Amino acid sequence: MSDPNIFNYVLVWPILNGLIAIYKLLFTLSIPYALGFSIIILTALIRFALYPMMASQLKASKKMQELSPHLSKLKEKHKEDAKRLQQETMRLYKEHGVNPAAGCLPMLVQLPIIWGLYSVLQQIVRPESQKVISEINKVVYFDFLKITNGWDTNFFGLPLGSNPANLLSTLGPLIFLVPIITGVLQFIQSKMLFTPASQNAKNKDLPAGRQEKKKDDFASAFQSQSTYIFPIMIGFFSYTFPIGLSLYWNTFTLFGIIQQYQIVGLGGLESWKNKLIGKSK
Repeated sequence: MSDPNIFNYVLVWPILNGLIAIYKLLFTLSIPYALGFSIIILTALIRFALYPMMASQLKASKKMQELSPHLSKLKEKHKEDAKRLQQETMRLYKEHGVNPAAGCLPMLVQLPIIWGLYSVLQQIVRPESQKVISEINKVVYFDFLKITNGWDTNFFGLPLGSNPANLLSTLGPLIFLVPIITGVLQFIQSKMLFTPASQNAKNKDLPAGRQEKKKDDFASAFQSQSTYIFPIMIGFFSYTFPIGLSLYWNTFTLFGIIQQYQIVGLGGLESWKNKLIGKSK
C-alpha cells in the first residue's frame, strides 16, 4: 500500500485518507460497524461526485439508443456506399445534437477513480488487520488520522475480509444471499440502461429477409445477452471476493440505479412494470 507510484499519490492515498477520516468520525461517535459504514458512505460520496459525468453519459447513451432505428434505416439505404453512409450518419447526429464520444469520455474519467477505490478496499479488508493498520499509518496525511487500536472488520456479523465461499461451512446457505443480491442489483442496473422497445413491433413491418437479418444482428444479440451474462459474472465474483468489496459494489450499484431512474427512468424495466400492472388489474 505504501508503494510510492503515481497512481497511489494521485488516487489511492487520497481515497484512503478520506475513508480513514470517515471511519475515525464514526468511531468517535461510537457508531457500530464503523468500518463497514465507512465503506458505504465513501462509496456514496464518490458516486455523488461522479454524478455530473454519469448523467452526461446516461443522457448520451439514451439519445444513441433512440437514434438506433434511424441508423438502421440509413445502413439499409446506403449499404452499398460507405462514404454516403458516413456523411448521412454524421448529419443525423448533428440534427439531433448527439456526440457519439460523449458517452465514452465520462466513463474514461470515472474508471481510474473507481479502480482507486477498489484498490483501497482490497487492502483494508484483509484479515491481518494489524499489518494493514501499520501500512495505513505510514500514508495518512495527518497524525490525528492514525489508527492506534485494531478495528472491527465485521459488518452485522459478516467478516469484511472473508468471502462467501469460505463462509459457507460456518454460515450455511444464507451466505448465498450476498452473490444473489449482488447479481440482482447488477441486472436491474443493466436492464435499465436500455430503452424499452417492442421487438415484435419492429420486426412485423420488415420484409422476411430483413427479419432474419435482424435476428442475426451481432450488436443486438450481444446487448441482450450481456444484460444477463454480466450480472451472473458479477454475482460469481462476489462469491469469491471479500464481502467488503461486495459491500462497496452493491452500494455503488444501488446509487447508480437511483441516479439512472432520475435521469432516464426505468428504461428496459418499463415493459416489465407494464406487464405487472396489467396482471394486477
